[in-house]
Amino acid sequence: MSLHSAPTIHGASGDAREAAHGHGSRRGYWIGVGLSILLTVVPFWLVMSRVLPDARVTAAIIFALALMQIVVHVVSFLHLDTRSEGGWTLLAFLFTAVIVVLTIGGSIWVMYHLNVNMMPMPDAATSPMH
Repeated sequence: MSLHSAPTIHGASGDAREAAHGHGSRRGYWIGVGLSILLTVVPFWLVMSRVLPDARVTAAIIFALALMQIVVHVVSFLHLDTRSEGGWTLLAFLFTAVIVVLTIGGSIWVMYHLNVNMMPMPDAATSPMH
C-alpha cells in the first residue's frame, strides 16, 4: 500500500469500494453510457429522418439534448457534485463554464457585429476594374 492510496474496505464489493472513494458504481457508469448513447442517437435520428419540418426547432432540440449530455457526462463520468471536495470542484467547473460561455458568446457577438457593420463590397462580377 503506497502512501497516497486510500485504505480498502475489507469484505466490500468493488462497487461499494468505488462508492466509498467518491467514484461511481458500475451501475452508475452503465446508466451514464446508456444516456450518452441515447442523447447521441436521438439528434442523429432527428436530422437523418427529418421528422420535424422546421430546421430551427430541430436545432433547438439538438442544442437542448447537447446540454443534457454535458450534464450526464459531468455527473456520471467526472463525478462533479456538491459533495466532492466540499463543492470546490463543482464551483471551479461552473467558473470555467461561465468563462467559456462568455468567450464564445462574446466572439460570436463581435464577429456578427463586424459583419453587419462592414462597408458593403462591390460584387466582383460587376466591378469596373475587370
